[in-house]
Amino acid sequence: MNIMLFHSTYGLRPAVRDAADRLRAAGHEVWTPDLFEGRTFDTVEEGMEFSDGIGKEELLKRAVLAAAPYSERGLVYAGFSLGASVAQTLALGDDKARGLLLLHGTSDIAPNAHVDELPVQLHVAEPDPFETDDWLSAWYLQMGRAGADVEVYRYAGAGHVYTDPDLPDYDAEAAEATWRVALGFLDGLRAV
Repeated sequence: MNIMLFHSTYGLRPAVRDAADRLRAAGHEVWTPDLFEGRTFDTVEEGMEFSDGIGKEELLKRAVLAAAPYSERGLVYAGFSLGASVAQTLALGDDKARGLLLLHGTSDIAPNAHVDELPVQLHVAEPDPFETDDWLSAWYLQMGRAGADVEVYRYAGAGHVYTDPDLPDYDAEAAEATWRVALGFLDGLRAV
């Protein structure tokens, strides 16, 4: 699969590159655009302040420009937290999207969003301060109405970005379970 993998509000950290390498080792082609132009952060608050300064529209513009040269191939959009929200927005607007892999995040869904049974997989902590139960229930229903085929995996006791070994949120068991399921999801997309 051709995968466009977007980083979190922490920026393009080693964990994102490691995730891309893991996906490449499984036979996928992966791009990791740097929406923050080289800036990385040690706290979610610093990253959020920086991304807010850039603005959502500019971040989406950067993401679209990064994905555009490859979108004709049929991309799987993927991302971590903030990057997941970017990936979701792009996937719902790309009629050639092959799938959507969301790690630690979701986004608002435009009322007119429509996809044709787009395979979507979400991996999120339980509880997660950024992805509350009420929000996720509403998101799941809206994605279904938009035509997505959604699977949700929750990881009890894990921190928000639990797949990054350099962050306090890290949970090795949840991270490995996530990657095992996510790689199976991507393998399933190859067969379609």
